[in-house]
Amino acid sequence: MVLVYIDHQDNQIKKSTLEAVSYGAALAKQLGTDVHGLLLGAVNDDLATLGAYELKNVYQINDAVLAHFDAQVFVKTIAAAATKVGATTIVFSHNQTGKALCAGVSALLKAGLVTGAIALPNTSAGFVVKKSVFSGKAFANVSIQTAVKIIAISPNSYKVVGGASAAATTTPLDITVTAGHVKITAVHKTSGEISLTEADIVVSGGRGLKGPENWGILLDLAKELGAATACSRPVGDAHWRPHHEHVGQTGVQVAPNLYIAIGISGAIQHLAGVNRSKTIVVINKDPEAPFFKAADYGIVGDAFEVLPKLTDAIKKMKASA
Repeated sequence: MVLVYIDHQDNQIKKSTLEAVSYGAALAKQLGTDVHGLLLGAVNDDLATLGAYELKNVYQINDAVLAHFDAQVFVKTIAAAATKVGATTIVFSHNQTGKALCAGVSALLKAGLVTGAIALPNTSAGFVVKKSVFSGKAFANVSIQTAVKIIAISPNSYKVVGGASAAATTTPLDITVTAGHVKITAVHKTSGEISLTEADIVVSGGRGLKGPENWGILLDLAKELGAATACSRPVGDAHWRPHHEHVGQTGVQVAPNLYIAIGISGAIQHLAGVNRSKTIVVINKDPEAPFFKAADYGIVGDAFEVLPKLTDAIKKMKASA
């Protein structure tokens, strides 16, 4: 059996979960078995709709202890659930939640683990998984030889495939959930912002915008695109923007369908955090900026002139649609 961890936030299933489910369904077909989901806690979404992605059944463990994320508690619960249902392959999304869980589950189950997978395993002679290494500069083929296998797939590396007509069933799973050693006294959440790790479009700014007082032109563009906003590390360090918007090797790593970099030179540390983006657009007045080498599209020009024109063009396009 292939078991997919159903990641959720604010009682809603994450987009990355649908990628993991689609991957798990394709893998189950390849292995000649079924694909099931594992949900810890509760969501507002109708779990039956996951059948559209060929998920047969969702095992649900709904315990008050699982209301808030605690990696130690979740790891033990997932390992116990996987053992109980007889899962031989477990699929996570390699997002922040998956990174916090998959290694611990691997240790408890003595299961081989591949993180950052970007393709289905090659099972013609064993079980070999392709993954990106060295911040996306190269690839490695890793063989898993343990009885239980764990794969964490890179976000946006596998297409969401829906359209199946069957509905997924839900099966409550009786697992004893033990409270962890960490006591959560309060939870403070930002509101009205699009999650960087889940966003389809990210608009990011660097020191080329010259100061926080100029960020309005970037925010206007992001609003028209329905995009999340981000920044380079120097911008975060200078407190022009909040630190949770910092993307790069030492910040949040993103993989949107479209990444627009404005006034960012493209240092290797920044590229390492955004190079999994499907399409990269760079706007910079310096034609020699290193970022242009990694870009799919580039605009050499002053951001203060380019962005207002680009935003106006998008407004006109939306109005005529």
